[in-house]
Amino acid sequence: MENLVDIIIVGAGPAGLSAAVNALARGKTVRIFSNRENYLSKAERVDNHLGFYNISGKELMDKFKEHAEAMNIKIEEGKVVNILPMGNSFMVNINGEIAQSKKVILTMGISNVKELSGESKLLGSGVSYCATCDGMLYRGKDVVVWDQSNDAWEEANFLQGIGVNVTFVSKKPAPENLNNINFVKGTITEIIGSNSVEAVNLGNEEINCNAVFLLRDAIAPTSLIEGLKLNGNFIDVNKNMETNIEGVYAAGDITGRPLQLSKAVSEGLIAAQHAALQIDKKER
Repeated sequence: MENLVDIIIVGAGPAGLSAAVNALARGKTVRIFSNRENYLSKAERVDNHLGFYNISGKELMDKFKEHAEAMNIKIEEGKVVNILPMGNSFMVNINGEIAQSKKVILTMGISNVKELSGESKLLGSGVSYCATCDGMLYRGKDVVVWDQSNDAWEEANFLQGIGVNVTFVSKKPAPENLNNINFVKGTITEIIGSNSVEAVNLGNEEINCNAVFLLRDAIAPTSLIEGLKLNGNFIDVNKNMETNIEGVYAAGDITGRPLQLSKAVSEGLIAAQHAALQIDKKER
């Protein structure tokens, strides 16, 4: 299969980089994607990671990246918006670009994203996380773009530019760079529709539309891949860091407490080593 790699890793924090380093050490091909700064980079001081006393989070994160770069691991900029199991492999959608892998490791960190009422039900029927992927489907139609990321205004301009009728919703003031787009100040509380999106609810008003683009920096894990089992707000995993979906692993803060650096690094190692072992078993 063209462009098929062994493992795709979603997230490039301590768990993700640990997974990448250990997968490569096991002779596996890896791609690692990230679209936001890791929380560790913002930590003022770290004292409890063995061998690194009195070090800032940024310094430690830089060391992790240097280690990965020394092994020719390149962190690719991109937001993974969908993962689709395809039997013995996975199709991974990174803002409209498709990558393929035998295994997937989720290391996006703790997820504060809460799904809206109607979001899961109407995903693929008017709910989208990617303007580039789905924009052409709504030329000449009415859509709402919800501002939840730094580049949401760019995506709104893109949609308007290809002939989509855009309403931009944000709790912040209207961006200066918004190109002749209808602006509504507010927060979406519900997505309305039976079989497809019909409107969004802002609490004090409804906006009729054919689609809603939820342009967040992060995506709820259950929206990323269908059928993923959670334990509370965290992804449910076994001792090998396997999720309930065969071939999909999770590691780091996204699997639950304690939300600690050393746990994230060790879980990344476990996930990568087990994924590599399973690939080897299939290929014998």
